Amino acid sequence: IRIVTRFVFEVVLHIIYWSTRYTSKEIHNIREIRRSKTYDPPAFRPIVFPSQFPPPRFRPYRIPPPMAAVVSDLVDFLNASPTAFHAVDEAKRLLKAAGFEQLSEREEWSGLQPGRKYFFTRNHSAIVAFAIGAKYVAGNGFHIIGAHTDSPCLKLKPVTKITKGGYLEVGVQTYGGGLWYTWFDRDLTIAGRVLVREKKDGVVSYGHKLVRVQEPIMRIPTLAIHLDRTISSEGLKINNQNHLVPVLGTLIKHEMQKLVEGNVPGESSGGENTKHHPLLLQLIAKEANCEVDEICDFELQLCDTQPSVVAGAMKEFIFSGRLDNLCMSFCSLKALVESTSTDHSLDHESGVRMVALFDHEEVGSDSAQGAGSPAMLDALTRITGCFNHSNSKLLEKAIQRSFLVSADMAHALHPNYMEKHEENHQPKLHGGLVIKHNANQRYATNAVTAFIFREIAERHQLPIQDFVVRNDMACGSTIGPILASGVGIRTVDIGAPQLSMHSIREMCAVDDVNYSYEHLKAYFEEFTELDNKVKVDC
Repeated sequence: IRIVTRFVFEVVLHIIYWSTRYTSKEIHNIREIRRSKTYDPPAFRPIVFPSQFPPPRFRPYRIPPPMAAVVSDLVDFLNASPTAFHAVDEAKRLLKAAGFEQLSEREEWSGLQPGRKYFFTRNHSAIVAFAIGAKYVAGNGFHIIGAHTDSPCLKLKPVTKITKGGYLEVGVQTYGGGLWYTWFDRDLTIAGRVLVREKKDGVVSYGHKLVRVQEPIMRIPTLAIHLDRTISSEGLKINNQNHLVPVLGTLIKHEMQKLVEGNVPGESSGGENTKHHPLLLQLIAKEANCEVDEICDFELQLCDTQPSVVAGAMKEFIFSGRLDNLCMSFCSLKALVESTSTDHSLDHESGVRMVALFDHEEVGSDSAQGAGSPAMLDALTRITGCFNHSNSKLLEKAIQRSFLVSADMAHALHPNYMEKHEENHQPKLHGGLVIKHNANQRYATNAVTAFIFREIAERHQLPIQDFVVRNDMACGSTIGPILASGVGIRTVDIGAPQLSMHSIREMCAVDDVNYSYEHLKAYFEEFTELDNKVKVDC
């Protein structure tokens, strides 16, 4: 039976090998030669086993490799997170499902315990999650990954009502440094949060609700080339005030609709109706499941209705908005969740594993929920204080034992603009996480922090890359220098490579998503042991 099984196995392998080594036409030619009278077969033909096969001349890519679960989970996360508020809400769902307990910054944190997992939110647009090691004592370090939840977008103004040329338009303001020309001719909608007045049993309360209109309701149309003959020679010139105004509808259609339907809700004079088109308020109220007059205020932004997808001829890319920086935010969360998923994950951990996702990075981080706020330092202080009953100086000790990975997407080499990258520092898609360096401290990386992060990659045979901006170009920055200088924590700046950063539609590689998750998970699991071997300031 074993001989027959081995024979069948070898026959199948030979068939697979020859079917990929030669085309059907080549196989036909070989058979014709063997049938001819001039063909002289060798006297002895040894059996060739698979290990002895020469490399095939061409092996076609027939079936894409199975997609890593983290990639499909990321796509789901992106599609569920059109705004920072939605991203935090989705993060809360993931953390609660993994056994994390929600805390409130308004309450005492007296009940924290080693081996347990917690999180809190601020403004519902920033979130901090942490898992306390079973061997943690006050003064031990925090192993942190920091990222941000916001992305460049167009946000609705306090007064959005614009009527001109027979059109109903919506006033928006630019947020961050977006590539605004990419927002033209896209199918747009709105999403964000709404402050709603609620009355129950005679008691009035106010709460916020997350809303998202699913169908496309707006568009920013471009000007036809026939009316702008200089665009081919001078390029597209955008006036953000005049040209970035989305069209909601036409005035004549709206007036006709009112006549047909009679008294439309939201058409009464005064109140929010003087600030916003009643049509817009009706759409918002429908999504918030409330009446128009119950809407107190809102924070809404435009977003693309095209969903995030795994794409490319070989399914090797992710096409999506907001990859900067929801990709790093998700990989950080996933790494924390999976590194603490079993009952014994924290048994040998003496530190605290933490993920901090901030808002407003794209506009400088100077807000109560940005990295420039004391949000992270407050968390370190309160956690240390829960386990410190005698020495008030243990926080300073803990900070010097801590480490921050500032995770923000990096610039991949663009094939059409290769001159924009420094010759020896050209991160590639599928090349793994990128360590960012800048001598002028636009990134907080130094030799020690880069070594630690690189060593973790080498231990797990994960690819790693380096990036330095050209000397004749300005360098961007991240939350890394803000937290390094504000808290005094050792920091390395890293990110997955991507193209089209700050476009309404960006792209990255699926391999880099998996590399990012594996690298960050290994960081959580191995930093304590590795850091004990690094001797600096001793």
